[in-house]
Amino acid sequence: MTVLVLALIAGAVIGLALGALGGGGSVLAVPALIYLLGFTPAAATTASLIIVTATSATALYAHTRDGNVAWRTGAWFAAAGIVPAFLAGAVAGRLPEAVLTAAFAVIAALAALRMLRPSASEPSDRIRPGKAAGAGAGLGAVTGFLGVGGGFLAVPALVSVLGLAMRRAVGTSLLVITVNSLAALAARHGTSSGLHWEVIGPFTGAAILGAWDGKRLATKISGTALQKVFAGVLLAVAAFMLVDVIV
Repeated sequence: MTVLVLALIAGAVIGLALGALGGGGSVLAVPALIYLLGFTPAAATTASLIIVTATSATALYAHTRDGNVAWRTGAWFAAAGIVPAFLAGAVAGRLPEAVLTAAFAVIAALAALRMLRPSASEPSDRIRPGKAAGAGAGLGAVTGFLGVGGGFLAVPALVSVLGLAMRRAVGTSLLVITVNSLAALAARHGTSSGLHWEVIGPFTGAAILGAWDGKRLATKISGTALQKVFAGVLLAVAAFMLVDVIV
């Protein structure tokens, strides 16, 4: 199978995840770029930010039309993460690749396990700025450090910490992903070596198209089912990456 075909398939799957689950784009794109398309871990994290920024902005537009975005909560959440994302992104470039990969896998596994636990809070639209800002700052730091958009952590945080309903958390996380990805990309300005634009271009195009199908898929599946699918995918990716680091 050619590199172009692999890029198109991987892009479609990742766009589907972003559109349906409001996250999982980078957590899937990074291993796909490394293990399927031959990117180095450093180049893969930068490329994934480019792909996920474009795809999440498109999916955000689609979810906005259906009223699935809690703008004020999302704005607090995203704004608090900008500076931590920028600072952590600068630090990440100085660390060994194995450390980044292992940290990525551990955090993905913890987020998945958190998603599988029943939430103690009832879904609510009541805005709690302090709680949203605290969770957003932590997410921003992780986003910048790992080079991911943060949706795989934003959705669990929006559901479990802030009490948003799953479908609303999916739409709101896309706002957070777009802002955090742009901040993390800004921190990586000038570190574009190893990026293969002939792969990133079709990968991004397929992901954008897949995001529209993912958004339509989300309307046909219950919030609980979406939550379980999300957690299952995260656990599988985390296990694969941990084994790769250890073996």
